[in-house]
Amino acid sequence: MARKGLSAAAILGFSAALITLVLDQATKLYTLFVFDLPVKEPVEFAPFINLIVVWNRGISYGLFQQNSDLGRWALVVISILAAIGLSVWIRRTSAKLLAVSLGLIVGGAIGNVIDRIAYGAVFDFIQFHIGSWSWYVFNVADAAIVAGVAGLLYDSFVLEGRRAKK
Repeated sequence: MARKGLSAAAILGFSAALITLVLDQATKLYTLFVFDLPVKEPVEFAPFINLIVVWNRGISYGLFQQNSDLGRWALVVISILAAIGLSVWIRRTSAKLLAVSLGLIVGGAIGNVIDRIAYGAVFDFIQFHIGSWSWYVFNVADAAIVAGVAGLLYDSFVLEGRRAKK
């Protein structure tokens, strides 16, 4: 029997994607053009968080840096294809946490794609550090992707088994 409209899980998943995308782009645009972080950096936001400007031409943790247009556009295409595939998965699942987790990843991926298209690189600006030890410079999209992957792992290793027993 064909369903009409989206399931509750799909609505949650696509809402998570939209909220993530809007928050990501709003924080980036504000930080770049209103707060003018490139002129003011570094800014101590909290004892363990600085705001700095990093243009990431690679993927997470700066891996696979791309200094050519071919590499940049390859990352754009791969990210768009991944977002489409994950969106199909959101549409098909009835598991709410799974859908939200996928939505976080989709929203983050699209947010970073927008950066690559607009600026040629992803704008990262939140630096977590403890004393002189610095971890990773990231943005809202990156944080959402990490949270989404954590949700996927929890769903796969804990909730999927519970669903299978029902």
